[in-house]
Amino acid sequence: HMLLLSHHLFLNLWLTLLFCFLGFSSSGVPGTMVVTWTTFNETESKVEYSLLGARLFEMSAIGHATLFVDSGTEKRKMFIHRVTLGDLKPAASYVYHCGSEEGWSDVFFFTALNDSTTSSPRFAFYGDLGNENPQSLARLQKETQLGMYDVILHIGDFAYDMHEDNARIGDEFMRQIESIAAYVPYMTCPGNHEATYNFSNYRNRFSMPGQTESLWYSWNLGSAHIISISTEVYFYLDFGQDLLFKQYEWLEKDLEEANKPENRAVRPWIITMGHRPMYCSDDDQDDCTTFESYVFAPLSCLCMLLFYERLFFPPTGVDVELWAHEHTYERLWPVYGDKAFNGSREQPYVNPKAPVHIITGSAGCREKTDKFNPNPKEWSAFRSTDYGYSRMQVVNGTHLYMEQVSDDQNGKVIDSIWVVKEKHGFSAWV
Repeated sequence: HMLLLSHHLFLNLWLTLLFCFLGFSSSGVPGTMVVTWTTFNETESKVEYSLLGARLFEMSAIGHATLFVDSGTEKRKMFIHRVTLGDLKPAASYVYHCGSEEGWSDVFFFTALNDSTTSSPRFAFYGDLGNENPQSLARLQKETQLGMYDVILHIGDFAYDMHEDNARIGDEFMRQIESIAAYVPYMTCPGNHEATYNFSNYRNRFSMPGQTESLWYSWNLGSAHIISISTEVYFYLDFGQDLLFKQYEWLEKDLEEANKPENRAVRPWIITMGHRPMYCSDDDQDDCTTFESYVFAPLSCLCMLLFYERLFFPPTGVDVELWAHEHTYERLWPVYGDKAFNGSREQPYVNPKAPVHIITGSAGCREKTDKFNPNPKEWSAFRSTDYGYSRMQVVNGTHLYMEQVSDDQNGKVIDSIWVVKEKHGFSAWV
């Protein structure tokens, strides 16, 4: 039984024999969380929960289960359960378990997200975490259970790969992250390693906000509007081009809504996350090693000008862009159009004139870490090939803090920056 919490509370539960995974996620709706778990037989979908210190399990919620048939040769069947918990008190602690009268998960706890725009949420974020060589996992498990994070952002590439061995590798991965995802919202976006069978394991196993099978969505927390996109719609056109157009149309509307004066006033930070970066200085010949990346110029062969970078910069004023895919850590100077636009020489991230990019794909997987090009471009500010992960705190409407943790160096913080913006949106670039 695997449990997962998302903003829908994505809780992923795995119970021996009966359960496979439990986790939770944010639903995107204030005061709610979605609990997700997997069983191998059809059962009721029920969560019993209570405020910490109150009578145990005095509240309950019923959801539904969806049959997922893996496309491997064995056509393995599993039931993905989803239950929405509502009327949660902001920042209150709860205990819960999930299952049915045929079997229950262990007891877990979580703290409901603080929906106040003046809260200062804390994130861990990373990509490219696998079952084999998951070097950062133990440290992330402990820090999560110590209460260091409000949310986890997993920026693509899971398990390596979820579909393998008739999706048993996916089962194993979900069990591995349950010790994180059952306690805090585990928010995701798809990467290239999820592509097999048209991303079916990703689409079915995770429970993100919206109606796009977790491919793209947005949600709010503290003073930030957070957008998750699929960079993969530009690379797997065999699955159809409709997703490319749908996501772009949705993204335009989402950014337009986020930039309405009344919305940007209370949530001034716009943060995006997507798997494949626009820029990088690795030497592996990936698409981001050349400026003419598909992410810059998707479907250039069809003369389409769907430029993420142009959409994210003027007029919408995206502040921070989080990426993975490259198995390294790299911090960029504020960059646009292949050129650095620092706020000033002395304080490059104070009122920067372009978005700030972070690439964090070194959490640990069977493909090990990558190497860097010895001659990076001017926009590359700091690089590390250590295994590790990133942290972020959206402190308030003007200050955002990010740092990089090296697991190779026993949790040492090897890089950190404050991004300070007195203005957000189009006016910040003028």
